[in-house]
Amino acid sequence: MAASSQQEEDGTISGINVTPLVDITLVLLIIFMVTAKIIVSQSLPLDLPKAASGQQVQTVFSIQLRATGETQVDSKKVGNDEAILALAREARAKNDDLRAVIQADQAVTHGRVIHVLDLLKQAGVGKIAFGVTPIETDKGAAPAASK
Repeated sequence: MAASSQQEEDGTISGINVTPLVDITLVLLIIFMVTAKIIVSQSLPLDLPKAASGQQVQTVFSIQLRATGETQVDSKKVGNDEAILALAREARAKNDDLRAVIQADQAVTHGRVIHVLDLLKQAGVGKIAFGVTPIETDKGAAPAASK
């Protein structure tokens, strides 16, 4: 007993206090959660059209057309069509077998989509797909064909 009371009087610490470590860890966790939420909210929201025969395509060169007129190429905002053409040519120079995916909001005009399609053709991109949202169907049931 005398030895333990001697240590308490000396002021020596006999154990590690983990409370500050837990506090810092929780603060960092909260910071990461908040920043992750901000990053997700800044992504480009698109209302893609639905299609029964949509397939997954390996996205290499992605063009997103928003209803507001905003255009993004590979998640980077693009100011004009010349930039789309230049980026497509640059990507095509790096990869001869370049695949492109156009993801256009339903409200984007047909003419705008065709114009971007034409820009990709001018850049020499031969494999072009359109991003769609699959239509929900019953399992085992074939998609209904339109008349």
